[in-house]
Amino acid sequence: MLESILPAGVSPAIALLLIGVSFLTSAFTAAFGVGGGVAMLGALAGTVSPALIIAVHGLVQVGSNVGRTYVQRAHAVWPLVLRFSIGSLIGVLLGAAFVVALPERVLLGVLGGFILLMAWVPKPQIPGLAKGGIVIGGGISTFITMFVGATGPFVQALLLPLKLEKRQLIATHAACTTMQHLLKVFAFGALGFAYGDWLPLIAAMILSGFAGTMAGTKLLENLPERWFLATIKIVLTLVGLDLLRRAAGLWD
Repeated sequence: MLESILPAGVSPAIALLLIGVSFLTSAFTAAFGVGGGVAMLGALAGTVSPALIIAVHGLVQVGSNVGRTYVQRAHAVWPLVLRFSIGSLIGVLLGAAFVVALPERVLLGVLGGFILLMAWVPKPQIPGLAKGGIVIGGGISTFITMFVGATGPFVQALLLPLKLEKRQLIATHAACTTMQHLLKVFAFGALGFAYGDWLPLIAAMILSGFAGTMAGTKLLENLPERWFLATIKIVLTLVGLDLLRRAAGLWD
């Protein structure tokens, strides 16, 4: 009975695993802003056909980030979200045009290097740079997400130098990535990906992800600021190094 509403090649056991992973990754992302999307991408990579991973991941992340944005909406810095969205629209149009043309390892290397740079290298304070930087960063990250899926750490690294309060940082990140993944879903739909077979499973993953978001938000409210920033830097560093490892083809 359950098999009849699942996509071809996905067993009930795998479906339950993905639903559970959605809860855990959404909870982690709601608390720390990064890591959940990358973990979900890893779970899908072990269970879903490579040709489907990026499109399915995008739709799951739309649901997860919409829930996170709604719960934390009062803290989002909406002018930053608007500028990021303008860049994202440009990025998704370019990404859709080149989605089959660029080597994935090149993009992984650029993404990993940028994350480490933004997390650890002091940035000069230049008047007006932040506004343009958010638009450009939105375009670059959305272009890259068409190829590698999880660019949440890129967006987090882009926002981190703006020195937002922790709830502002997480809420603004959620709203930015919602727009990014939503545009990506539309782009893959226009390129011919059929989401229909995946909707029941993705709906269940989105519901479990919303429950995870509620749990992670409670953790965020009780997390000291210094521990929050330290955790983000550690996660960004691990993700950046892993992306460089994958770009170099080590231990694949």
